[in-house]
Amino acid sequence: MMAHFDSFETGDTCYPALLTLIADPPRRLWYRGDLSVLSRPRVAIVGSRKSTDYGRWAAHTIAKRLSSSGVCVVSGMADGIDAAAHRGALAGGSPTIAVFGCGLDICFPKSNRELMKEIARRGLLLSEYEPGTRPAKYTFPRRNRIISGLSVATVVAEAGVSSGSLITAECALEQGREVYAVPGDINRIGSIGCNKLIADGARPLVFIDDILTDLGFLAPPAGNWPESLSGEEQRALAAVRQQGEIAYDRLARALGVSVGAAVSVATVLELKGVVHIAAGKVFCSAVPQR
Repeated sequence: MMAHFDSFETGDTCYPALLTLIADPPRRLWYRGDLSVLSRPRVAIVGSRKSTDYGRWAAHTIAKRLSSSGVCVVSGMADGIDAAAHRGALAGGSPTIAVFGCGLDICFPKSNRELMKEIARRGLLLSEYEPGTRPAKYTFPRRNRIISGLSVATVVAEAGVSSGSLITAECALEQGREVYAVPGDINRIGSIGCNKLIADGARPLVFIDDILTDLGFLAPPAGNWPESLSGEEQRALAAVRQQGEIAYDRLARALGVSVGAAVSVATVLELKGVVHIAAGKVFCSAVPQR
């Protein structure tokens, strides 16, 4: 099995610069897949194995949005949130990185075998454990420092009070990286971890595009615009850019049209990839400065 995997070490040109900055960087990393993925901007998305539909939806949606903006999603290929994040990233069109807590010749859990194959084909598998190393209780907490260490920020999509993803969040904070948490139902035990992170100072991820704005990531522009936009669409875009975000009623006043007409214009702009709509507001999305 050793012949199927390669490795690189600290000092090699492909070794991620972000990872050299953590307190205990792995000396060697085994890999399978495309090493050029390591040149992309990276954000970790982690969470509980015992997840809810809401948590998996959040992880998938956030990962897909980041991926569609060219960001590489890093996670641990565990059941639940991790798997949803990887699948969302693949759906968004960008590669994803899975960091293992065992050798790369061992699929853990076995139920993710097809996902593992797809990540190896379209992204990158990484592990500090040489092939043949079985998963153990201590290997997963140690690999979490690599997940956060590879990433400029970590998003905890859903976590109970004892979730291992809270270790990843703690590692990210110790490494000086940004930590985001998705707010959850205060009456659900599986949301306690995320809500506690927010109470302790993590950024609540209320609007998905907040992370793109905060970290300076821009989605690729959808065509040659504003030349491709109508006059009314250009005026609507100008109003959104001036405010950063704008409610439909204010957009309607800026355009001198009804609220219904403003909604129609904003919807067309979203389809063209120019704005993003959430919670009744219109937000800038990948607007290049000219």
